[in-house]
Amino acid sequence: MFATSTGILMALFFNNAGGAWDNAKKYVETGAAGGKGSDTHKAAVVGDTVGDPCKDTAGPSIHILIKLLSTITLVLVPIFV
Repeated sequence: MFATSTGILMALFFNNAGGAWDNAKKYVETGAAGGKGSDTHKAAVVGDTVGDPCKDTAGPSIHILIKLLSTITLVLVPIFV
């Protein structure tokens, strides 16, 4: 039960955080906070580099883990009841 709840929260966090870092880089590239070539842009590129794996791989893989845990729980219910 707790593993599923934790997995749901982690998947939500990873997907939202990765998207936020990507959007922050796009916002800086429009010219806000110094634009391209500034220290802010360099930091946003690093943030986007960290955010892409969160958004593209970690969140969806945790979703698969949640499905697996749910399936195993349903299969093992007769043993514990």
